[in-house]
Amino acid sequence: MHASDSDTDRESRSGSGDGNSNGNGDSGASAPVPAPAPPRTRAAARRSDSTRAAILHAARERFASDGYERATIRAIARDAKIDPSMVMRYYGSKEGLFAAAVAIDLELPDLSALPRHEVGQALARHFLAMWEENEVLTALLRVAATSRAGAERTQDIFRDQVLPVARQVCPDPEQVPARAALVSSQLLGLALTRYVLCFPPAAELAREEIVAWLGPTLQRYLTAPHPGPPGRPG
Repeated sequence: MHASDSDTDRESRSGSGDGNSNGNGDSGASAPVPAPAPPRTRAAARRSDSTRAAILHAARERFASDGYERATIRAIARDAKIDPSMVMRYYGSKEGLFAAAVAIDLELPDLSALPRHEVGQALARHFLAMWEENEVLTALLRVAATSRAGAERTQDIFRDQVLPVARQVCPDPEQVPARAALVSSQLLGLALTRYVLCFPPAAELAREEIVAWLGPTLQRYLTAPHPGPPGRPG
């Protein structure tokens, strides 16, 4: 009798400590697992992306019209129809916002992979597509025309991205900076007259007609022998 009671007590104690018990006498039932926190909803992500896009668009317009120095976070937020605190939340400062607003990858082609005589036209065609399909590049040029910060940012982009491309095909490494600068002068000059100032003759030219005019000039800047002074090796 006493041995039986002792065995029963041991079984009871063992059962009460079983991790599979749910406390209701149902041995072997798993305890409910708390549901994980819901992930960020797609709707919230879309709202965030939309807010960022509105801020960047307003910033580019404001930087272009007022210049970097006079543009304010408050004015940009008003243009974007949001509270200024949202601009600071996403970008931290005016400097951070400006960097994001004019950040761009020119996505330049690998000229070394092309036939040498085609590099000028390839570069002209690529930049025309970039100007016409990416509003950031046009906005950057507008900011550069009105702001020292914009001009410096444009210089950085063309130095960091055009210079390596010119180095791929330039016949003399020492001439790479000058040749890249000449290429940039043609590309930026065309963009200014066609997309910013909108000179009618420049704006009305068909894309392939521009490539036909501009390509040979870029080709000469990139690959032709140095034209002088006399006695200088090409």
